[in-house]
Amino acid sequence: MSVAQASAPAALDPIALAQDLIRCPSVTPADAGALDVLAQHLEALGFTCHKLHFAEPGTADIDNLYARIGTRAPHFCFAGHTDVVPVGRPESWSVDPFGAAIHGDLLFGRGASDMKGAIAAFVAAAERILARQPALPGSISFLITGDEEGPAINGTVKMLRWLEARGERIDVCVVGEPTNPTVLGEMAKIGRRGSLNGRLLVDGVQGHVAYPDLADNPVPKLVKLLGALDAEHLDDGTPHFQRSNLEIVTVDVGNPTTNLIPATATAGFNIRFNDLHTGAALDARLRRRLDAVGVPYRLDVSISGEAFLTPPGPLSDLLVKACRAVLGRAPELSTTGGTSDARFIRYHCPVIEFGLVSQTMHKVDERAALSDIRRLVDVYAAMLEDFLGRAT
Repeated sequence: MSVAQASAPAALDPIALAQDLIRCPSVTPADAGALDVLAQHLEALGFTCHKLHFAEPGTADIDNLYARIGTRAPHFCFAGHTDVVPVGRPESWSVDPFGAAIHGDLLFGRGASDMKGAIAAFVAAAERILARQPALPGSISFLITGDEEGPAINGTVKMLRWLEARGERIDVCVVGEPTNPTVLGEMAKIGRRGSLNGRLLVDGVQGHVAYPDLADNPVPKLVKLLGALDAEHLDDGTPHFQRSNLEIVTVDVGNPTTNLIPATATAGFNIRFNDLHTGAALDARLRRRLDAVGVPYRLDVSISGEAFLTPPGPLSDLLVKACRAVLGRAPELSTTGGTSDARFIRYHCPVIEFGLVSQTMHKVDERAALSDIRRLVDVYAAMLEDFLGRAT
């Protein structure tokens, strides 16, 4: 009988584990015991666990977890994060945000969909395979950070460097982000657009509005510059990516007074870009466009992630096959949405993202269907069985 057809429940209850994880209020950068809960379960399965603590000046200290069972290739890695975003106003929730309440088929709590439910499914899938194959023909690992929802400085990036220094190589990686818009098995992510943040500043001379000759108003200059940026056509998209878009997100002069010409004007914008561009090339392109306006300006740019693509192939085929067997559908292979830690992992191995339904992530009353968590265990287990079976 295949994993996809198995009807007996796994010894490890993924719902109970998801509840234990949700009850840890691990709002970035706090861990609140979530990684210890996870490590306890993994060690009981025979995993060797490493608690990795990283810090650097000016950033929050972050705890992370790397766990592995097996020493041989091929090496299948589950990656994700136990940190969660703040709950907002607790009184807006219909339940305790960290109570892990179950109502009907729904598990409520911050992190239920993003992504403690998927992490619990990771563990249950690994347990199922280990129960059937105590002598693994390869390796299974967990790369779990506490810094995905934050600045992502002391998390996955440094964990991957630590693995490199140890000489460990990952062959494929599945990230458990909530990728499905409405139904489990609807969508997987094989890449992500890059993200560039820009801050544009124009200096002027403050003065009275009745004496403009004694002042220099920076606002019209900023408007001209923003007009040039807004008119820039970046591309028309690619077969795997939607078109790149530049969005102006803020304009500010800090001036509450009606009769005062401000001294400075600033604006912020973000570009989500596809793999036709790099962050550095976009930075240079923006400066050429702004220079052509002929207005003095200052521009600060930060790039939080480059665009990347794992082309359809063996890894996506593995997921599609598992989804067909378990769910009766093949997920769309997409690159939509924001950034994730897959943007770091892709430098080390092929990576794909697949998790729970994303409708309530980061929202009040975040929740996940119990049936979806259980079926996600089946999908992950089917992938593991297929992947490791090729090594025998």
